[in-house]
Amino acid sequence: MIKHFLNINSVGKKNLKQILSLSKKFKESRVRKKGSKILHGEILGMIFVQPSTRTRVSFEIGMKQLGGDVVILDHLNTQLVRGETMADTARVLSRYLDIMMIRTNDEKDLTELAENSSIPVINGLTDQTHPCQIVGDILTFEERLGAIQGKKIAWIGDVNNVANSWIHAAITLDFTLNIGCHPQLPPSKEILSLIKKPRSGVNIYKDASEAVKGTDCVITDTWVSMNNKNVSKRKRLLKPYQVDAGLMKLANKNAIFMHCLPAHRGEEVTSSVIDGSQSAVWDEAENRLHAQKGIIAWCLSKNSKI
Repeated sequence: MIKHFLNINSVGKKNLKQILSLSKKFKESRVRKKGSKILHGEILGMIFVQPSTRTRVSFEIGMKQLGGDVVILDHLNTQLVRGETMADTARVLSRYLDIMMIRTNDEKDLTELAENSSIPVINGLTDQTHPCQIVGDILTFEERLGAIQGKKIAWIGDVNNVANSWIHAAITLDFTLNIGCHPQLPPSKEILSLIKKPRSGVNIYKDASEAVKGTDCVITDTWVSMNNKNVSKRKRLLKPYQVDAGLMKLANKNAIFMHCLPAHRGEEVTSSVIDGSQSAVWDEAENRLHAQKGIIAWCLSKNSKI
């Protein structure tokens, strides 16, 4: 059976916990300078339709630290730009590679690639979801505050692809997620249908303050994602949802702040918060590296060799 990593909810609770455990072990082994080479001889192909810093570097370095190799494909330099289908691309690359990652706009590209691939496919980001980010985020949360199950998380601002994956995670791992968002910028209909299910653990608030009260972690992201339109309107609507020191004071005393980056200081977050004592942002960025290792190892069923 091919083990794809497409979305948090499709992976499921048991497998997600296994991926997190693998990620923790890889980080611990790196700290002890006892690097594993369990991916020796394995080759990861990465298809980039969207630009990337953290996803590209963390996957490439993670693969190489574990003894594997990487091929990077900018879609503008492939036959995809001339109309070759994602299905045919999957069939061909499956003959060359051991595992693939794609970072693209449309979730349909991801689905088509996975359905026609004979090797594992990883979702490196779509406009709808970003599950790799969530693995790194949960790893960061649990390092600071213990198991996430039963905890309370606040997402403030734009309900984007990262927020969608946090919603999937809340439902999968049984924690509470409070979303503070403008009524004119609600979650998608598909996501709302998940939220409305009994015991989803996800609550929506118009008031950012209400969403943050008593939470263990406050998360935000850029107000304008890569394919958003009406930028000035979005910024105007989301201005009351800036995470500043006053908002952080409403969270629990030991609460942490996270942001997947890149950050726009003075918009969704103030410099005093992202650079402050409660910020876990730089650990969060580092943990993308260890999370990618855990995801790759799980996809390739290498967990027994660590």
